[in-house]
Amino acid sequence: MPITKEKVLSVLKDCYDPEIPINIVDLGLVYDVKVSKDKINVKMTLTSPGCHLGSFIQADVKNKLLAIKGVRDAQVDVIFDPPWSPEKMSEAAKKQLGVF
Repeated sequence: MPITKEKVLSVLKDCYDPEIPINIVDLGLVYDVKVSKDKINVKMTLTSPGCHLGSFIQADVKNKLLAIKGVRDAQVDVIFDPPWSPEKMSEAAKKQLGVF
């Protein structure tokens, strides 16, 4: 079965910022997913450039990607342009956090 962007996003819904009880996809931290046969490249951000858990989150994402059947390589690039803002969150995440 080929690896799809939808599969990758589904797997990433099991990755959380430990300080916020919402997965990184619904938080709007995942900006781009590219799948090329057995390689995945994810471009993502953090809620702030000074996030002290950034390396933990990045490693968690990479480990979850490498656990997908058929994936041989995964690259996770953390970028800060464009900067993250609460507007990037899903409606469900906004509701859960009380952001309107």
